[in-house]
Amino acid sequence: MNFVSVWASWRLIAFLGTVLCGFVALATLAKADTSVRKSTVYFTVRGKTASELDSALMRNGPQAGGMARHPGAAQIKFAGDIKYSESKGRCSVSAARVNLNLKLILPNWKDRGGAPRGLAVLWDSLAGDIKRHEEHHAEIATRHAHQLEQALRSLPPQKTCEAMQALVSRTTDQQIAEHDEDQRRFDQIEMANFEARIMRLVKERQAQMANAAN
Repeated sequence: MNFVSVWASWRLIAFLGTVLCGFVALATLAKADTSVRKSTVYFTVRGKTASELDSALMRNGPQAGGMARHPGAAQIKFAGDIKYSESKGRCSVSAARVNLNLKLILPNWKDRGGAPRGLAVLWDSLAGDIKRHEEHHAEIATRHAHQLEQALRSLPPQKTCEAMQALVSRTTDQQIAEHDEDQRRFDQIEMANFEARIMRLVKERQAQMANAAN
């Protein structure tokens, strides 16, 4: 199979994945330490040609940013609990916990059996890169969840708990904005390197299969 022609028929996916991020306001604390819950779900992709797989990805992939669909996604939800205490006329954060829920949405090719070997190589390269991409989104979110929790615990006492709550809100907004910017920066880098990266992965996969056959 000619990989150049296969790639030409496979639409260039400029945005490998998307991050769906939400934050739930901090409420009452239960216990400390960042809680990270991560799960993975799969959507079905069917087809035995590059164009069929491309259509299936765009038809069945997760939605984000309006009606646009993507070949993979990382759903990220920040939530948390916080407890305040008053002492000597000052209000402080006595404990804080950030809860992070991560859900990766990845493609699962159902028609691999009977498909051309070259298409399988191309799929393995693309699917592997999608998974790596979304995993990295999850890693970025996890790092920022820890940073947010530490930032909240380090806030200086305020004159009133109302002022303390306002400071918590501003700090949370700032930390989430930094998280979002890091995610956007990562996507920009990935988009710039997309085609070269996939073609390198295809060549590496071909070499692995050739070595295994010898």
